[in-house]
Amino acid sequence: MSEIDRDALRTEVRVWLEENWDDQQPLLEWRDLLVESGWGCPTWPADWYGKGLSGADAEIVREEFHRVNAVGVGSGVGMGLAAPTILAHGSDDVKRRFLKPTATGEYKWCQLFSEPGSGSDLAGLTTRADRDGDEWIVNGQKVWNSGAHKAAFGILLARTDWDVPKHKGISYFAIDMQQDGIEVRPLVQMNRHASFNEVFMTDARVPHDNAIGALGEGWRAALTTLAFERGIATGRRPKFPIENPGPTVVAAREEAAEYYQTYSWYPQRAGRVDLIRPEAERTGTNTDPLIRQEIATIETARRTARWSGERVKAARAAGRQPGPEGSLAKLGGSSLARMANDTHTRIAGAHGMLNGPDTAAEGMVAEVLISTPAMAIAGGTDEIQHNIIGERVLGLPKEPDDIKDKPYRDVSRN
Repeated sequence: MSEIDRDALRTEVRVWLEENWDDQQPLLEWRDLLVESGWGCPTWPADWYGKGLSGADAEIVREEFHRVNAVGVGSGVGMGLAAPTILAHGSDDVKRRFLKPTATGEYKWCQLFSEPGSGSDLAGLTTRADRDGDEWIVNGQKVWNSGAHKAAFGILLARTDWDVPKHKGISYFAIDMQQDGIEVRPLVQMNRHASFNEVFMTDARVPHDNAIGALGEGWRAALTTLAFERGIATGRRPKFPIENPGPTVVAAREEAAEYYQTYSWYPQRAGRVDLIRPEAERTGTNTDPLIRQEIATIETARRTARWSGERVKAARAAGRQPGPEGSLAKLGGSSLARMANDTHTRIAGAHGMLNGPDTAAEGMVAEVLISTPAMAIAGGTDEIQHNIIGERVLGLPKEPDDIKDKPYRDVSRN
C-alpha cells in the first residue's frame, strides 16, 4: 500500500469504530459485529471475515483499536492454531461452520497431537479413527493438552489408514470435546502447576464433514499448525484499559485472564532472565567476574532470541506462512532458558532448591530450575528443531529412515 492508501485505511477504521464501538454492549454481540465487518481479522481473506490486508497494514487497524480501547476477537488455541489451519486447509463448509464462532470466542479449542507412546515422533501416533458411515469412531490417548477441560472442540490427528507409510495415513479433524466418549484428566507437573491435561477417547465420534483437508493429508495440515505454534510466543497479549472499563472490556479482560492463567508459569519456563541481575546484586555475586561474564552472555542471547522472534513476526507481516525461522526462534529460547537456569544455580547455590517467602526471589528461582527443562520439549523438541533447520535451511540429507516406505501396520511400535 502507498502512504496515501494507508492514511485512507486509518481513516476508514477510525470512522467505523466511531460508528460502532460501544463498551456497554455484550461481548459476544460486539464480536459478532466485529467479525462480520472484517476488521476483527483483517489479514483473513475478504471471503472469510477478513479484509485481505498484509500484516503491516493490519498493524494500522490494531493501532486504531488500541487508541479507543476497543476489544478485539478471541484468542488462544482457536485463533492461534485452529483458525489458521482451517483457513489453509479446510473446505468451504468447515470454514463456514468454524471460523466465525472461533473468532468471536464462542468456540474454545485445544490441541490433540502428542501421545505418550510416540515421544518426539509425532507421526508415529496410534490414535485411530475408523469409518462408520458418515462418522469416524476415535480411540486413543493424547497428552499435554492445554485447556482441554474447557474446550468445545479439539484439533485432532488420528490414523485413518494403517496400510500406507506413517506420514500418509494420518487425517486431521475438528472433534467435539463435550461428548461422552472423551475423558479429560489434569496433569500435575513437578513445579506444582496443572496447565496440561491428558485426554482419553473411547469410541468418541467425529462427523466425516469435520475433516480438515483431505483424508490421509493430515500431516500436511499438522505442519501448518506446528509452524504457527512455534511462532506463537512472538504473538501479543491483548491490552485492556485499567480505569473505568465498560462491561464489554471487563468481560474480555476476564476471558483473557482465565485463558492466560494456564500459562502463568511460562516466564519461569523461559528462565526469568529479568531476575538474574537483581539476585546477583542481592547476594553480592555481581562482583564475581565469572558471574558478570555469564550475565553478559545471557543478555547477548536474549537480544538474539528477540531478533529471531522479530523475523517470525516479519514473515507473518509479509503474508508468508511460518517457516524454519520459527524453529530457530524456538531453539534460541530453549538455549537461553538453559543458560539462565545455570546462572541462577551459580548465584543461589544450594538455596536455589528452597521454596517459600524467605528464599531466592521468594521461591521463584526454585520454580525456574524445575520449569526450564520444558522449553526443550514443548512445541517440538530441540532435536526435531535441529532436524528441521538441517534439512530445510542447510540442505543437509535427511536422517536415514528404513521404515518410511513401509505400511505403518508392519512397523514395530511401543
